[in-house]
Amino acid sequence: MSVTALAERRPNLPHYEERVDLAAALRWTARLNMHEAVANHFSLAVNDDGTQFLINPNLMHFSRVKASDLVLVDANDPATMDRPEAPDPTAWGLHGAMHRNCAHARCVMHVHSVHATVLASLADSVLPPIDQTSATFFGRHIVDGDYGGLAFEDEGERCARLFTDPKVKVMVMANHGVLVIGDTVAETFDRLYYFERACETYIKALWTGKQLRVLSDEVAETVARQVDEYPVAQAARHLAELKAILDEEGSNYAA
Repeated sequence: MSVTALAERRPNLPHYEERVDLAAALRWTARLNMHEAVANHFSLAVNDDGTQFLINPNLMHFSRVKASDLVLVDANDPATMDRPEAPDPTAWGLHGAMHRNCAHARCVMHVHSVHATVLASLADSVLPPIDQTSATFFGRHIVDGDYGGLAFEDEGERCARLFTDPKVKVMVMANHGVLVIGDTVAETFDRLYYFERACETYIKALWTGKQLRVLSDEVAETVARQVDEYPVAQAARHLAELKAILDEEGSNYAA
């Protein structure tokens, strides 16, 4: 059934289109094996200041999440964790802190994807610009080298304080995983996808033991800026194509 038809059936479901996008991104992340069991989380702000947000339900596998399953919470509501449908405590700690403190982080995706986590496990967790894809993240990612344990509220607040530069959209969480932010689900998922691909290329290049061909800072910054200013909305089209595939397969992600 089309998203339009489902929307007509669910006129009282708040933020329906946003829910559909987030559910599709969760489904596709599972298909790419970029999640980890039921331990990772995506969130999306739905009000002006970003403090009210949708998040995937506690302990549900990404591959099963539907639009109607997503939980709407308020980052400023201390009673959130007393609700029967409360999110995972670390999801609340990390995503709640991000949405409270980083108004520009409309969408927040945190995973323990294999190659990004390998990068996060290296003594030097900076992604070097060795190809066009990795160059798009030049000066656009930071490394948090002060892992302090599970992302409960204090750790979440500490992580959120690191996003002071609005140009930075990716945080390599040393000894942990990766956190990606953006304005929309489409933009953030696209960035997560390409960061994992860039990490995979880098890690496999290291496997060869050969000297790496690293781009100059000048060229890497040119590439990153060109991608920032790219005239075609590729991220939006990327997610639209994934939703079309799910629709053709008869997926219930939009239910």
